[in-house]
Amino acid sequence: MEQQATISVEENKIRCRGAWTLPNLAQLERRGRMVRWPNAPNVLCDLGEVTAMDTGGALVLQRCMDGLRRKGQQPSLQGLKPEFVELLRKVDIDRPRSELGAAVRGTGWVERLARSLQSRQISVIRGLAFLGESTIAVGRSLTQPRSIRWRALLRIVELDGVRALPITGLLTFLVGVVIAYQGAEQLRKFGTNIFIVDLVGISLLREIAPLIVAILIAGRSGSAYAAEIGTMKVTEELDAVRTLGVSPMNLLVLPRALGLVIALPLLTVYADVVGVFGGMLIALGELNVSFIEFVARFEEAVPLRHFLIGLGKAPFFAAIIALVGCYQGFQIRGGVDDVGRHTTISVVQGIFLVIVFDALCSILLNWWDL
Repeated sequence: MEQQATISVEENKIRCRGAWTLPNLAQLERRGRMVRWPNAPNVLCDLGEVTAMDTGGALVLQRCMDGLRRKGQQPSLQGLKPEFVELLRKVDIDRPRSELGAAVRGTGWVERLARSLQSRQISVIRGLAFLGESTIAVGRSLTQPRSIRWRALLRIVELDGVRALPITGLLTFLVGVVIAYQGAEQLRKFGTNIFIVDLVGISLLREIAPLIVAILIAGRSGSAYAAEIGTMKVTEELDAVRTLGVSPMNLLVLPRALGLVIALPLLTVYADVVGVFGGMLIALGELNVSFIEFVARFEEAVPLRHFLIGLGKAPFFAAIIALVGCYQGFQIRGGVDDVGRHTTISVVQGIFLVIVFDALCSILLNWWDL
């Protein structure tokens, strides 16, 4: 027979006993309202005599601690069993954001900063764990190609590759026009019209076209991944998938990641061609550089390594975008509002990490004289 749960106060110590489980929650709530809580700045919660605890008991304990923090007091736990500590941490992580915000609204800035740093630390650990799990899944799928869901992968290539051609082509064409037009104004002053080829070719192939395509796909596809997976989690479809014994990693993450890794380099090549063509039109109209002269100079002045460097970045950009979008989808824990918030986060983080990776590549390639 389970021991009844009790809570009592002895000077500046709160002593908890018994089974903090669902059948005893009503009793705990009544006892908590009757207890005269200590007024000391530091309050010790002795939990050494707690024999059992479930999520309901952990939630009651967490609310008691939050109540003390709102009064400006600092609670500390003593004697709690390791499995109960993990349960308490799980309850604290899974609580709605509004409840967490209310718990810390009355605390000092030092504690709020500590909580923010702790939250960032947890996010980094989760992100690294997701990256490791994804890497293992990709390695396993490459050694066992039959485990890859090829139909879903080809569907991603169609949605995020083929259907992105119009907007990608239009955007890179306009970027090529802008670069050539702005360069033409300066080159005309010095009579070096032919160097418009160097400007357009190297800048587009090496940096601008891959980066523009990655940013566009991060906003178009990365957000879609987060929204799709988040909606499945809110509607408990992911729980049904796990119940059927299917791994969400193999079902949802791998097809999106591998499909985007295939599609993004192809989009980059397409963007290179369309962007350079836009530059050719401006070179002809503004600087009287014919298409034949442009192509001849292009072969001479733009080495193949610039094209290969830009193309080589594309698979890494694709992996970053896909993994960030899927990760943010799995982090959704609330309702529709949480879906929108994490969708926005996936776009911002995806673009940020793509630009950071591109900057690091530029620094390293400069060191290697490439």
